Amino acid sequence: MTVLYLHGFASGAGSTKARYFRDRFRERGVTFDALDLDAPDFTSMTMTRSLEQIAGAVARAGDPVALIGSSLGGTLAILAADRLSDRISRVVLLAPAVMFAKPGHHLLEPGRLEEWRRRGTLSFFHYALGEERPLRYAFYEDSLQYDAFGARLVQPALVFQGIRDASVDCRTVERFALARPNVTLSLLDDDHQLTASLPRIWEDVEPFLLAAPSR
Repeated sequence: MTVLYLHGFASGAGSTKARYFRDRFRERGVTFDALDLDAPDFTSMTMTRSLEQIAGAVARAGDPVALIGSSLGGTLAILAADRLSDRISRVVLLAPAVMFAKPGHHLLEPGRLEEWRRRGTLSFFHYALGEERPLRYAFYEDSLQYDAFGARLVQPALVFQGIRDASVDCRTVERFALARPNVTLSLLDDDHQLTASLPRIWEDVEPFLLAAPSR
């Protein structure tokens, strides 16, 4: 199995969670790749471009592929699993932004969205780079065509969601999981980053991915 990690918005392939899972899987001899979804640059990123990057990585993998997606990466993991259901065997979602850019998800206040549209770009703090970086309004326009909450997710999936998450509403994630019998939800006493819960998450992820039969 090849495991692909999809980082969150304004994060990166070297995030704390990406490094944690990389170390765990490498110890067990499993191919692991944290994709840089900002490549070639954050300013021109769109969800469509990210999905194309994921599709390319899945195509290059010779083995069945499992996806681990965090926040916006979780959104992309759901959409990719729908599109590439014959190649993706299992999915792990960490605080997935299932309502990203839809009503109920506070990407930005309406006034800031209008400013973004008017100016063409808006700066966001990029956690991987440690500084503000501009992002084109095309990112937001592009995101409106995708509906992760309503996407078809047929693969076995684990979802981990913090009950103190200020970015993703745990009640929405709970509704997403309960509507799908193939999804197992774990609600954790943690925030959006889920950093403190990584050992607990690994307890479930290890047997779920490494003991699972390949499709």
